[in-house]
Amino acid sequence: MSAPPDFATLDVGAAGEERAARPSPLAALRGLGAARLAILAGALAVVGAANVALGYLIIDGRLDGEWYDLRDLGFAVDRLRTELDTEFDPAVSYWVTALLGAIGIVSFIGAVLLVGSWIERRLLARFQIRRGPNRVGPFGLLQPLADAIKLMQKEVLMPRGADRLLYVIPPVAVFIPVVLAWGPVPWAPNMTYLDINVGVLYVIAVSSLGVLALFMAGWASNNHYALLGAMRTVAMMVSYEIPISLALLSVVLMTGTLQLSEIVAWQEEHRLWLGLLLPVAFVTFFFSSTAEINRTPNDIAEAESEIVAGYHTEYSGMKAGLFIAVELGNAVLLGALVATLFLGGWSLFGLETWVPPYLVLGVKMGAVYFVLVWLRGTLPRFRLDQLMAFAWKFLIPISIANVGVVAVEASIFARLDVPAIVPLTAFTAINLALAAAVVRFAMPRTSGGQSGAPPALRRPALTTAIGGLRAAQRMRVAP
Repeated sequence: MSAPPDFATLDVGAAGEERAARPSPLAALRGLGAARLAILAGALAVVGAANVALGYLIIDGRLDGEWYDLRDLGFAVDRLRTELDTEFDPAVSYWVTALLGAIGIVSFIGAVLLVGSWIERRLLARFQIRRGPNRVGPFGLLQPLADAIKLMQKEVLMPRGADRLLYVIPPVAVFIPVVLAWGPVPWAPNMTYLDINVGVLYVIAVSSLGVLALFMAGWASNNHYALLGAMRTVAMMVSYEIPISLALLSVVLMTGTLQLSEIVAWQEEHRLWLGLLLPVAFVTFFFSSTAEINRTPNDIAEAESEIVAGYHTEYSGMKAGLFIAVELGNAVLLGALVATLFLGGWSLFGLETWVPPYLVLGVKMGAVYFVLVWLRGTLPRFRLDQLMAFAWKFLIPISIANVGVVAVEASIFARLDVPAIVPLTAFTAINLALAAAVVRFAMPRTSGGQSGAPPALRRPALTTAIGGLRAAQRMRVAP
């Protein structure tokens, strides 16, 4: 008899033949031909010359403050406002510039909703060792469009006995806080749509409006599962708004302002991110915001193993799609707020003079969004009792204590007549040590174990006493 084939050897050999058949990069370049290589070299030369010219203009200062300075689109808007004021009534310039800014924000949100779902699904597929969307369009890029068309074609059902008006409003109303909250976010030193001096309070107030829409959706559906899901969502969101507010209070105490653009300017001036200076507030804000926007591991509102699909159980078609899409918009908005409040916003230690600041902010937003997708692809969801206990027994007391510590540090910082780097370095070291102590000693107590030691594991009784191996052995020896 012949020996069985060695499949591992065969696979390696096939892989080796495949690698050998692949052309090398140099061979691929030779295959392009002289004409194509010349076109490629010319394009690279043009791009290089443009970069050199742009660098010269930046160093020379000829772009600073000009309307064609693409590093800050606020200069072009100011120029347009000036031209309109000289030709028309001031109200015309006000409405024109306001509409331009609103169209820009809405267009950005629309692009995020269109492309973000594809990005998230591809990232989750990588975490789960699969390919993700890859059939509709090149690399599956048209999959979000296909999903939207499919949802629009689906029949929209309404439960018997539902309140028709209140049933229709929530899918649209749930988007209002997402759009309004982008107003005070600074994209560049002169690129803020609503640069108000109470920006932090505005964000807190606007983001709280989503609770009304979600509860309205559950109540108007005339479904007990949807109503229970809405009540759980409201309880979770109201509970986690408290640590969010306390975390933002720490930021306001340290910077001395409620204006988001001034918070970014404070970080840029001191060359220090508030995420390092206030680590407890940073982690508290990030974790609590995941509960606020219904993201894993805090997506209790959609725990389908417990209450079907939560507050939007009775919604179908595009109405259900809007509820799903708003979570993606909230995730990107959270990335913008985290980047603005704790990661320096549009500033990056001088790089923003060479790279457009809004691109710097976009990269930071993308990094935060990547962490959110990473958490979704890694962690299971908490139970409702675990999530609520964590908020009231741990996050809120720790946040209150952190506000007291930050208040003392802010008072010392305001009264010391020394270079700012000295107290800020000391405060950063102290706050990082306190955050490590909280994780080391306080967290195990909240999880039910002893201080400094993990909780003891209990042996499963079902597989040892009732069923499992012992039951099988008893069945074997039974007469």
